[in-house]
Amino acid sequence: MKPKKTILLVEDDSVDAMTVRRALKEVNVTNPIAIAGNGEEALEYLRNSANEKPCIILLDLNMPKMNGIEFLRVAKQDTGLKTIPVVVLTTSRGEREKVESFNLGVAGYMIKPVDYQQFVEMMRTIDLYWTISELPE
Repeated sequence: MKPKKTILLVEDDSVDAMTVRRALKEVNVTNPIAIAGNGEEALEYLRNSANEKPCIILLDLNMPKMNGIEFLRVAKQDTGLKTIPVVVLTTSRGEREKVESFNLGVAGYMIKPVDYQQFVEMMRTIDLYWTISELPE
């Protein structure tokens, strides 16, 4: 059996990162999860040849150093990275961020719910739509 592809979570808030991990586990997504605290760390991870390319990137927008939009501007210009699906997970309800994210090629844009069960359902939706645990190599 092939090992499951990694999910890259780009999130600076440790509580949100823990919530994502728990919710994915609850919907039976058992892929390894790599965490980057901002866009710069995510690019370092993605460009490190020792790391396999993730099956999906879950991206927060509001982060220090390099935020999600800045990360997308760089990653979507990189031929080795631009085909990795990116789903934005954010608290930002701003229409400008949403439009800019889609203009930069995100596969999805989801507002983080406050309620944990709704968060679990959001992770279930991501798994069902992108079949995270069954993506071919």
